[in-house]
Amino acid sequence: MFFSTHSIAPRMIVLVLLGLGLAGCGATRQLPEAAAVVPNAEFLALYQADKEERFPIPASDISGIDESFLRRIVAYPTSERPGTIVVDTRHRHLYLVMENGQAIRYGIGVGAEGMRWSGRAQVGRKAEWPRWTPTAAMIRRDPQRNAAWANGMPPGLENPLGPRALYLHQDGRDTLYRIHGTNEPQTIGEAVSSGCIRMLNQDIIDLYRRVPVGAQVVVLPGESEKAPLVAAKAGPLG
Repeated sequence: MFFSTHSIAPRMIVLVLLGLGLAGCGATRQLPEAAAVVPNAEFLALYQADKEERFPIPASDISGIDESFLRRIVAYPTSERPGTIVVDTRHRHLYLVMENGQAIRYGIGVGAEGMRWSGRAQVGRKAEWPRWTPTAAMIRRDPQRNAAWANGMPPGLENPLGPRALYLHQDGRDTLYRIHGTNEPQTIGEAVSSGCIRMLNQDIIDLYRRVPVGAQVVVLPGESEKAPLVAAKAGPLG
């Protein structure tokens, strides 16, 4: 099996039963009968500071982020196999498919109009605290900001890739698109990046621990009129 109660418990939040983790066996969390107004404190627990990281991560400021973009389990009937990542760029959500018609839903920031990529890929590589190197196109578009890092920016809290990155490959080749963290949490739910898929730092760490290299990734077209099939029953991972 892909998920278990133990596999999705964060190591630093004992009160949050379904947080950080990787593989295991067992049943998934029982969802509430109906969506309800969730106390903000439950979400704050998911996005608190992590002092055990190589570069201690501060708590994410989620005060200006709509709760629909905060991590939670939702009903998500799909033909995709458990363990598949589905990225809905149009609605700014990323789903990690689970069993029993459920998924973990995360909020994302996506590429600005004209910079989006869609299709099927695989997680070709995973990196903790990755080095960031802007592409030649990014340097041409914004040389003042990006040219200084043509040879790469070292990892750290100022690095735009954040603490983790998943590198999307097709047919064994790097697409140059990433799922990664961000040092600009206010961009979650927006279309402002240069094409990559950005997540809150605590969320990319959570996703990183759940998926292996080789995991399937489906990026839906941004212009698609087909919204993901998500039922009203939903609750935070806590």
